[in-house]
Amino acid sequence: MADTFNYRIDHHGSLVRPAGLENDDPEAVDSAVREAVQLQRGLRSTVVTDGDYPREDFRGAVFDTVSGFRRTGKTGPDGLTRWVAESLPKANGPLLPGYGTRLAALTVIAPKATLPSPAYLAATTFQAGLGPGSARELGEALAEIVRAEIALLVSQGVRLIQLDNPLLLDHVAVDAADDSVLSFEDALAVDAAAVRLDERPEGVRIGVAPGWAAPAAVDRARAERLYTGVPADRWVLPFDQGTGAELDLVRALPEDRDVCLGVVDATVPGLEDIDTVMSRVDAVGEFKDLEDAAVSPSRGFADIATRPLLGAEDQRRKLVLVETIARYCWGNEF
Repeated sequence: MADTFNYRIDHHGSLVRPAGLENDDPEAVDSAVREAVQLQRGLRSTVVTDGDYPREDFRGAVFDTVSGFRRTGKTGPDGLTRWVAESLPKANGPLLPGYGTRLAALTVIAPKATLPSPAYLAATTFQAGLGPGSARELGEALAEIVRAEIALLVSQGVRLIQLDNPLLLDHVAVDAADDSVLSFEDALAVDAAAVRLDERPEGVRIGVAPGWAAPAAVDRARAERLYTGVPADRWVLPFDQGTGAELDLVRALPEDRDVCLGVVDATVPGLEDIDTVMSRVDAVGEFKDLEDAAVSPSRGFADIATRPLLGAEDQRRKLVLVETIARYCWGNEF
């Protein structure tokens, strides 16, 4: 894609919060967001986000603003509080109110917004016999809400929008069992409906992060079905472990799709060896035009606000390393 260079140094969106920051203190959140933007500018990121500071976790844009869901008080193995859908969802306003205009007032760097994918939400909140008749019906209703939000964000100047669906890569494993409440084909149809825009200004990118880690082995046909089933411009893929499966995920990507390689592990403080990372990127360059590529950490640093994966200084060092790797790949001009 001709304008990939605009978003060459990427990150998933969530950042480590300042100590003691509370969602119910708007002035403190606003101050923290300003500091987060300064951090991203100083690290030469080509996108800026609000760090997800105003939200409890990466799903908060929906759960904070859309009716029809109930918090259960239970916690799943992923550390996330469980929610269930008691009725078809209804948006009570924008999912990220004023997001693009607020960030655009702080910097000329392109604002990026991250949203939970409707298929992910449907798969994790549908409960048979409660509310919606099926997970597919729930997902389609959510897709309408997310698609409308994407259009609103674009109108506010947001130029990169990422949908997070941590479950999709499970479906492309060689031994994948299609026993989810939302089948692979239904998940693709739901997320595809969310990313389709009738009109898109020049330079706008819609990406999908399909999971935080590659499966042990990739079913090539299912991976190709993933990429063709959801017409996203960019796929944000884990690429920090050096496995053959990670390479296979990139190899299955159609030529006309961008890839963002998650080249550093956002879960451990130790820094990756640059030569090792570059050898992995060079392997991609043997079959993929690196002009259609970007680099980022492997995942968000704090997808759950109260459970950051790293400390603030370790996060900074990881982001510096991503910027350094970008310069090794593409020089000083982006």
